[in-house]
Amino acid sequence: MRRTTAAALALAAGTALTLTATGCDTVKETAGDIVSTATAAAASAATEKMNEVKDGVKATGDVKAGPTSTDGDRTVAEITATNPKDANADYTIMVTFRDADGNFLDSVVLNIDGVEPGKSKTGTARSNRTLSGEPTAEIAQALRH
Repeated sequence: MRRTTAAALALAAGTALTLTATGCDTVKETAGDIVSTATAAAASAATEKMNEVKDGVKATGDVKAGPTSTDGDRTVAEITATNPKDANADYTIMVTFRDADGNFLDSVVLNIDGVEPGKSKTGTARSNRTLSGEPTAEIAQALRH
């Protein structure tokens, strides 16, 4: 997933530099297209990762996203999985970051493994790139397996 996003961002940066000489409006439009492409690549990679989980049971209700903060140049959120079952469980969780208007910014997948019955365990969702504004984190999908 990181390779796909990194490749898209590297291509985007190279394209933006090449187009700098063509005029400010063209660069702004191209930069917007590049961000859209990188965002779509992150979403696609996250969806592919979720599709790799075999024998997973929908468990969105078992998982909560905490408030976001920054860690270096990335946005992070603490994710908590609470296992209501009577056996240890692993969770694969897709977290979506959105801006104040609800627009999609980024999507990541994390695993929280070995959650004991009746217990909670946390993990950290970390954005793939720098996000501007004050993004929020939400649980897009969660699978217990």
